[in-house]
Amino acid sequence: MIEIFVEPAREDWAKLQERAMFDDSIIEDRVKDIVEKVQKNGDSAIFELSKSIDNVELESLQVSQRELKLSFGTVASDLKDAMEVAMANIWKFHSSQMPKEIDIETTDGVRCIQRAIPIERVGLYIPGGSAPLLSTVLMLALPARVAGCKSITLCTPPRSDGTIAPEILYAASLCGVDNIYKIGGAQAIAAMAYGTESIEKVDKIFGPGNRYVTKAKQMLGLSQVAIDMPAGPSEVMVLADSTSKSNFVASDLLSQVEHGGDSQAILVTNSEVIAKEVQLCVEEQLKELSREVIASKALDNSKIIVIEKESEMIEFANTYASEHLIISMNKPWDVASKITAAGSIFIGNYTPESAGDYASGTNHTLPTAGWAKSFSGVNIDSFVRKVTIQEATKQGLENLGKTITTMAYAEGLTAHAEAVNIRLKEE
Repeated sequence: MIEIFVEPAREDWAKLQERAMFDDSIIEDRVKDIVEKVQKNGDSAIFELSKSIDNVELESLQVSQRELKLSFGTVASDLKDAMEVAMANIWKFHSSQMPKEIDIETTDGVRCIQRAIPIERVGLYIPGGSAPLLSTVLMLALPARVAGCKSITLCTPPRSDGTIAPEILYAASLCGVDNIYKIGGAQAIAAMAYGTESIEKVDKIFGPGNRYVTKAKQMLGLSQVAIDMPAGPSEVMVLADSTSKSNFVASDLLSQVEHGGDSQAILVTNSEVIAKEVQLCVEEQLKELSREVIASKALDNSKIIVIEKESEMIEFANTYASEHLIISMNKPWDVASKITAAGSIFIGNYTPESAGDYASGTNHTLPTAGWAKSFSGVNIDSFVRKVTIQEATKQGLENLGKTITTMAYAEGLTAHAEAVNIRLKEE
């Protein structure tokens, strides 16, 4: 049963906010070995790793056009319709984020421009495992398309028969993904980071994954390729008062912990009555879940916290910096205005976290493990880089010349100053 903590002392907050911790040094050597094999041996290493790790003997790494077309017929029509609706909303919201060019004159004769340029080649990692995350295809491929990325590569683990879930293939086709590969784990990250005989090297890698995938992204992100953000197990925090609905809150907690045994759900409420009602509702609803065993394990790492003062509830939330933050309170927008750290915020009793996971239009690829204090979730800015351009006329350089040379001399960089002086001395 999910445990309740009433008015915990401040010095206990940090302990209550701890995520599930793992000793990644255990897998670090294994990931390093996988990465080195892919770097050295390319495709042949991937075939070998697919056999030894995934127990799958692949005939080819890339999904063929024939495989794509065959899979479409097995996707239910209502799911296709649902994807179309979600796609339209995601496209609409992300299109509105496209940055406008900035073009201003900062000083007479000095023009400064900022221009967004799409990242040319992006790689998307889509987890397979026990659930084909077709929604993550939409959340990553559509913004890449909106941003104008020229090449989109997608890697996802094959099933035991060497095929890819048709729902993932349909979603990828719908989004215009260029190349789809049957590769999972750290080897997929290495393949996209270094490139192989079959797989194009990408400039940036996006997408969630298990500890091996995350470790490979972190390892290669230090030297070889850009990555979207640090990512870990999924998490949700709900802020609730007497205006919340206990059965709704319980469903929100459970919708997150069914992701994996290392996921976490936290309820912060100013009502002991709500705390106990939610605790009971969680137990009742848990029995009906298809992933009851997984959710039960994650609930061991989840908590209900009772804090009477609203200001302290908000402070607790900002300190935790949840991936998902649901505000089920009397004046949710007022509370939201005081939130300074959260991946994505969900307002009121009728905005479940699953709305953002699938179809409202916002992106569900979000910072976890407290990284919301310093990272944004995936958005259009994730798929572009911003380049500045400047131009000075001779008059403009004369206007700024004294400022530039004074600062250059102060730093002891005389060549910087002379680059200005030589131009200003020209007749």
